[in-house]
Order: sequence, then C-alpha cells, then structure tokens
Amino acid sequence: MLKKPLHEDWIAFIVAFVIILLGIAGIKPVLPKAGTWGAGAELSAQLANLVVWKQLTIGFIWVLTALVLTRYLQRNLTVGQLVPSLVTIMLITLLAQFLASNKTIKDLGIEVVLFSLLFGLLISNTVGVPAWLKPAIQTELYIKIGLILLGANVLFEDILQGGIKGLAQSVAVVFTVWYFAFWTCKKFKLDDEFKMMISSAVSICGVSAAIATAGAIEGDNKKLSHVISLVLIIAIPMMLFMPYIAIWAHMPPHVAGAWLGGTIDTSGAVVAAGTMLGEEALKYATLVKFSQNVLLGLAAFFISIYWSYTRKEAGYEKPTAATIWDRFPKFVLGFIFASFLFSFVLPPEIVAGSKGGLKEMQTYWFALAFTCIGLETKFTDIFRMENGRPAMAFIIAQVFNIIFTLIIAYLVFGRD
Repeated sequence: MLKKPLHEDWIAFIVAFVIILLGIAGIKPVLPKAGTWGAGAELSAQLANLVVWKQLTIGFIWVLTALVLTRYLQRNLTVGQLVPSLVTIMLITLLAQFLASNKTIKDLGIEVVLFSLLFGLLISNTVGVPAWLKPAIQTELYIKIGLILLGANVLFEDILQGGIKGLAQSVAVVFTVWYFAFWTCKKFKLDDEFKMMISSAVSICGVSAAIATAGAIEGDNKKLSHVISLVLIIAIPMMLFMPYIAIWAHMPPHVAGAWLGGTIDTSGAVVAAGTMLGEEALKYATLVKFSQNVLLGLAAFFISIYWSYTRKEAGYEKPTAATIWDRFPKFVLGFIFASFLFSFVLPPEIVAGSKGGLKEMQTYWFALAFTCIGLETKFTDIFRMENGRPAMAFIIAQVFNIIFTLIIAYLVFGRD
C-alpha cells in the first residue's frame, strides 16, 4: 500500500503512456468497434460483429486497470464494487458507438461522444443513477487519459504547414475572446471558477480547455460537468448551421474554414462542419483548430500561475515554485510531452503507423468520459444552475466568438 495517495493526473499519465508505448511498439489494442451500417441485413451483420468478446474483454481490462489505480485516490474501492458499475458504463458507451456508426448519422458528422452524453443524460434525468453505478463514474480520469493521447495527434509540423497565419488567428482569437468571456462572466456575477472555465472553454478548444483549466485551478467537478455539457450541446447547432451560413454569405473556402476552426469547440464537430464545405475549407478549419489545441498547454500553464498569485482569501500566502508545481495539471505535461515526442523524436514511419490506433484509443476514453458526464448531469439544471447565469454568459461569449473570429478570419485569410 502506498503511503501517499497517487494523484489522479499521474495515474492518467501512466495509463496514457503505457498505451502510447504499446502503439509505438506496433501493438494496437483491440477495442469494441462497430462498422458503418444502414438497415436490414446490414444492421443484423453489424450487430453480430459488434459484441466480440475478445474486444470487450481487452477494453474492460484497460479501464479496470485505470480504476484499480484509483484505489490510491480518495476512494478505497474494491474490484467487486467497480465491476458491475464499469460493465454498465461500457455497455452504455458501446450502444452510443453503435448508433454513431449508422451511415446517415456519420454523414451528418455527429460523434459518438454526443450519444454517450445523451444516453447518460437520459438515465440521470429519468430513472436516476443508482448507488451501485457510481463507483466507475470517474469522468476526469477518463478524459485526462484521452487528452494525453490527443497530444500524440497534435503535431507541430501540421501547424507549420499552415504558416504563421493559422497561429496568428488563434492567438488573436484566444486572447480577445478569453478576456471578453471573462468580462461577461463577471457581469453575470459568476464565481472565479466559472469565470476561468467558461472563458477557456469558449476561447481555446472547448472541453479540453475546460478540463485543463479545472485541473490548473482545482475547480469544482459539478461546475466542470456543467461547462462541458454547455460546450457539447451548443456545438451541435453551430456544426449544423454555420456551414450553411458560410455558403449563403459566399465566403471563400479558406475564410470559412478558418472561421469554423476558430469557433466550434470540439475537433470532431470542426472536421464535420469543414467537410460540408469541401476539402480546402476542411484543411484550413483543421489547421486553425490544431493551432488552438497547441496553445492549450501554454494557456494551462499561465492560468495555473495566474490563479495561484491572485487568490485573495485572508491569510493566503503567495505560492512558491514548489506550490505552483504541485497545483500544475500534470496531464497537461503529458499532452505536451506526447505532442513533442510525435512531432520531433519518433521516425515518421512510426508516427504514421501508430497515430490511427492512438486516435481510436483517445475516442474510446472520451466516449466513456462523456457517458459519465451525462450520468452526473441533470439536463434541466443546465439553464437552472445559478438561475441560468452560466449558460447565458457562455452563449453571449460564444456569439461574440463567432462574430470576432469571422472578422479575424477575413483579415488574416481574406487575401489567400
């Protein structure tokens, strides 16, 4: 037994890099997966192929390993308590993946994480979450593992291919929108934690930024789940309607792509929306989104320092370098290290050969996390929490983000 509990960030770091090392070694983990299906016989065939016990067993072992490590956290859970909860959460997520594999739904660009969230919300807002289901609901652990794996797919060379313009737009948007969102939250008299998480989520890269910020400021989990729910729910209408607005306004593809990449808060929704406008728009949307993802680690670092040095509680001592290190989210270091490893250290053939499998693993952990977010969130509370003030602040900041980013996209890319 460890004398000191192992921090959740380090658990995420360990699990993620075990996965990364296996991927680099050419050992691709086998996970539950559904192929694209339509109806009739095709549906029957996919149902038959979906429940592959080898896949389910290996996926179960992956997650159970991470959860057993959490015994060194606040909760001293037994494997017997974890198993029924984990099996149920995995089955819910598997159902979400199956629905997301439908051809019509895939063509719309709707991701598995949305179905995971909706199924979790359906359960929590109808029958409720029983006590036996709660032990494996470890949202932050799952999403931190996914974020570190995301670093393996955010390569600095992809940013350089877009030149300085993509990074210039991202920097301008992140700083300006972050400040406006923070000011808006202040006008709605939200507390400091809500201000920081909403500002980062709107301005940087949605869910990932909210999680990183919450880690940097040791934010409240309920507030974090609330912000994540807002990000995912509002991203859907943006994904569906913004491409048609771009077409209606006769935007050049590079401007439209930069606009989508700078405003839509989930990478999958950015890709889906960009695809609706064609290959060139998709390229610019992806480059701008990558630029914002790269800024995530830097932003989390400065937020951690800012938060530590601006606390005003009575008797609060200014932190030392050791205090800042203790508070700094270690999973952000994992994200940066994974990105550096795949950008500059590994040979291109290994990067190309392992990225696909790591991307699948990243999606798998995110899907589990969003199932848990749904289970932890009351849908009716989204506009009821603090009388709807966080939701209104988020929406107003997002509208400003849409308008400001469009102006910057024209200024930066309008002459391409």
